[in-house]
Amino acid sequence: MTAAALSEWSARCEAHVRQTMAGDAAHDLAHVRRVVAWARRLAQVEGADLGVVVPAAWLHDVVTVPKDSPDRAAASRHAAEVAMAWLRGEGYPEGKLDAVAHAVAAHSFSAGIVPQTPEAEVVQDADRLDALGAIGIARLYATAGAMGSALTHPDDPVPAEPPGRPLDDRRYATDHFFAKLLRLPATMRTAAGRAEAERRRAVLRAFLDELRRETTPPGEGLAA
Repeated sequence: MTAAALSEWSARCEAHVRQTMAGDAAHDLAHVRRVVAWARRLAQVEGADLGVVVPAAWLHDVVTVPKDSPDRAAASRHAAEVAMAWLRGEGYPEGKLDAVAHAVAAHSFSAGIVPQTPEAEVVQDADRLDALGAIGIARLYATAGAMGSALTHPDDPVPAEPPGRPLDDRRYATDHFFAKLLRLPATMRTAAGRAEAERRRAVLRAFLDELRRETTPPGEGLAA
C-alpha cells in the first residue's frame, strides 16, 4: 500500500471513529489518536505492515464495553467483527482484513488473546502504553469515577508490594495499579514498547510514593 493510500485510509478511519464511537472519557478520540501514533512508531521500528497496523489501531475500540460489564472480555472480538465488516464495505484490500481483525481482537488485556503477528503485537503494545504514565493515571481515575469506585481503600490507601490484603480494583481505584498497571511492562512484546513502558511505570511508582505520603497520617511511618 502506498503512503498516499495509507494516509487516505487513515483519514477515513478517523472520520468513521468520530462519527460512531460512544466510548467513555478513557476511551475517547484522544485515546485512539495516541494509540495510532504509538502503533505507527512501533511498526516502523519492528518492520510491521502499516496497512494492517493503522486501521487496526484506529478501529480497536470501535466497540466499547464498560469495565465492570460481564461482557468485557468479549468486547475486542466484537470490535474485530465490526471493524472488518466496515472495512470490507468500504473496499479495503481483502488480503489484509483477517490480519486487521486479529490485531483488533488481540489488543485487549481482558480478552487474553495472544498476538500471532508483528502487527498484533504492535497494536497491543500501543494500547497498553496508554494505560501507563501520567495519561494512564488520568484514565484510571476517569474510569473509576464512571464506575462509582472509591479512590482508595479507607484503611490501606496504597498497598504494599506484595499487597497484604485482597485487591479489589472495582471498589477501590488505586488497587488497579497493583492488580494490573504495574504488571503491564512485563507483557510488552516489542523492545521499544517495553522501554517506554518501563519509563512510564516509573511515573506510576513516583505517583504512588507521593500518594502514600499524602494518605499516611503524620508520625505513622513516613518522614516529614
